[in-house]
Amino acid sequence: MAFRKKADLILTYKPDILIVPECEHPDKLLFPIGTLNPTDTLWFGKNQNKGLAIFSYSNFRFTVLDNHNQDLQMIIPIAVTDGQFDFNLFAIWANNPTDRNGQYIEQIWKAVHHYKDLLTDTKTILVGDFNSNTIWDRKHRESNHSNVVKLLEAKGIFSTYHIHHHQTQGTEEHPTLFMYRHKDKPYHIDYCFASKDLLEKVSSVEIGDFDEWVKYSDHVPVVVTFDN
Repeated sequence: MAFRKKADLILTYKPDILIVPECEHPDKLLFPIGTLNPTDTLWFGKNQNKGLAIFSYSNFRFTVLDNHNQDLQMIIPIAVTDGQFDFNLFAIWANNPTDRNGQYIEQIWKAVHHYKDLLTDTKTILVGDFNSNTIWDRKHRESNHSNVVKLLEAKGIFSTYHIHHHQTQGTEEHPTLFMYRHKDKPYHIDYCFASKDLLEKVSSVEIGDFDEWVKYSDHVPVVVTFDN
């Protein structure tokens, strides 16, 4: 939250595209003088202080796809274009307390099925706070984290972190969340999945350091760099 106070820190990474869960509405984003303003912005949510924001700090422009399912409140299908390279981006904050059938990974499970024709092994990225990990799988429930990963992999879409760092789902070495900002409560719940063609262009996947970021958030940044 309070992204306006943290933008300068994130912008030192010079992002082309930035996904920010728990971000205030753009009308509240009164950036300090000298802070770079985004070139394009989308925002979704019902709480003006805590929604899902997608920012461009480049030539990329955003258009929400026509088949956006608004029941999947915080999983947003976006056409990203810059005149040279276009792709589909699914911005994710898996958090829908109004869904009695499951507000976290179940949302992504439903989205993978709803958008199945858009999820291909080319020009596709899913990124954000999944609020899930294999360690929380409910074995009796089909819509668990491991099965979401399997569905995506069957479509040629893989976790950039796990491929780049040779990690296994559920045993990640680098946490992205420290619950209640406690260093002894680490979890990996933020992901960037990319189609095979984009996966080949990943040059780095960085996970922020607890000591550097704990004063700003219980999450640390996930920074994925693609060549070209």
